[in-house]
Amino acid sequence: MCGRYAFFSRPSEVRRRLEEEGMPSQEAPDDNEVRQTYNFAPGSFGLVYRADVPDYGAGQRERDGEAKGKDKTESEDDAMNKAAAAVEYSNMTEEEQLNKVTADAESNIHPTNYKLQAMKWGLVPFWTKRNPDYGSMMKTINCRDDSLIENKGMWNTMKHRKRCIVICEGFYEWLKKHGGKEKLPHFVKRKDGQLMCFAGLWDCTKFEDSEEKLYTYSIITTDANKQLQFLHDRMPVILNNGSDEVRTWLDPGRAEWNKELQSLLKPYQGELECYPVSKDVNKVGNNSPSFVVPLNSSENKNNIANFFGNQKKAAQTEEMESEATRQATDAVRSKESQVKHEPNDDATLNQDGGDSNAPVPAPVKPISNDTKHSSAVKREHSWSRDGDTADGAGEPLMKSQKMDDHGSIEEGDADVLQENQSEGSLEQTAGRSRRKTRSATSNLSPKGRAAKGGGERNKKITSFFTK
Repeated sequence: MCGRYAFFSRPSEVRRRLEEEGMPSQEAPDDNEVRQTYNFAPGSFGLVYRADVPDYGAGQRERDGEAKGKDKTESEDDAMNKAAAAVEYSNMTEEEQLNKVTADAESNIHPTNYKLQAMKWGLVPFWTKRNPDYGSMMKTINCRDDSLIENKGMWNTMKHRKRCIVICEGFYEWLKKHGGKEKLPHFVKRKDGQLMCFAGLWDCTKFEDSEEKLYTYSIITTDANKQLQFLHDRMPVILNNGSDEVRTWLDPGRAEWNKELQSLLKPYQGELECYPVSKDVNKVGNNSPSFVVPLNSSENKNNIANFFGNQKKAAQTEEMESEATRQATDAVRSKESQVKHEPNDDATLNQDGGDSNAPVPAPVKPISNDTKHSSAVKREHSWSRDGDTADGAGEPLMKSQKMDDHGSIEEGDADVLQENQSEGSLEQTAGRSRRKTRSATSNLSPKGRAAKGGGERNKKITSFFTK
């Protein structure tokens, strides 16, 4: 069956495309009269192509099976018109009668006019007096081809006189999986990209409580071809655009059902494309261009492979942008380095660092041999505070101790120690008592130096710097 299809083209565009395919139309509805959607559902107004015939269809007005649906006033008018025409004809001369017969014959061989018309999907027979409910309408959205073989049933009048073509881009069908618990939608379209032309039937009715006419249609279905048998056992009857099949099907001169018309209702032999699409199409209210895009296509945002592909692409783009930024930064740094090393006679010194040029450091004075020892002592010696000791042994210096030439402390007069302090070998803090300090030329405590003895072990450390 066919319960949903896609029709997203404007009627004006459809008219142009059909004319290019040998299906001209003298009339077409406005674009806003037809619903354009990727999820066309029953009850919507679609686009139908048919012969420009009266609302009762092709052929003569009075036909078997339609008398009960005729409008009484219209039937009386037809009878009066025929009677008047007969009287007029009888009053003509033989020459006038011959001319009239010739004119009528020429009018019958004129090409048939066709038109595009907006109709509602879900056929309502002409004899219906009240607007049917949705459930009743759903029963007539499709018409089986085998139900048209015999000249009986509700479709009998329509198949004789009211045949049409339903225009769309493609149709949906659902594949049942897991015992029917899950249904995966598939979209079917022509491989050549042309519009699809379904064989259909139409009718016109007017309800008792309304003065407006309602035009409706149904899509004829047949057995599925080999390509679609995996999907469903039925498919719409598809006729090739502008073909002899279309002209035969729509010919208003064929007002009697016959085997030739029945033979047109067969599985499509052309090439089709069929692929799974998004499950969002299951809901009638949804509408998106992605519904006609293959589910595993790179163009489909719902494709999970697309997600990781986009992530990879984004990472590559980010990496390229980072590399470009790094190269630009390196170029700027290289340019700054070249500017920094180029001589600039106009550059001024700014010790505060306010200028773009870095301040020149002050020159370092050389240290003489006479001051090397005292400078080293100043850097190494400091008084301990709050009872801490200057050496690692934890023994306080006595006032009576002094340093010998090798850096060791000897017993002696406190004045000698004071003299050494005035030369810069020790720092003095006012108001504090003198305490023991570590030797400037040895890292050993007095006990350690006594234990190790003199000689090579007690060589002055300052002799290393004088070399």
